Amino acid sequence: MDTQLKIYRLVPQAPPSDPNWQNAIFQGEVRVCAVSPGDARLVAAQAEGDFPQRDAKPAEGVSTINGSAFLNEKLFTVILEDGEADVGRRVRGVVSGTIDVIT
Repeated sequence: MDTQLKIYRLVPQAPPSDPNWQNAIFQGEVRVCAVSPGDARLVAAQAEGDFPQRDAKPAEGVSTINGSAFLNEKLFTVILEDGEADVGRRVRGVVSGTIDVIT
């Protein structure tokens, strides 16, 4: 079964002064190629740095991916762009925007 990838925009909906940002870096708008709105959030979250991948690893099997601001519906909204992803964009991942890998 072929999965149809689409382009989604993750747009901050809370201002940078919102207290919900206290544990996250304000990333700005990001465009991703993904299967669904939920998958779009995961694609953006996976592009962030995960501290266990660096030298600060506290224990085996620990991840910070669930703490991503992209997964927080109070901080980001997901907007579907019209149509399927262009042929050149049919790879699941970040299309545009800057994601700080040191979160």
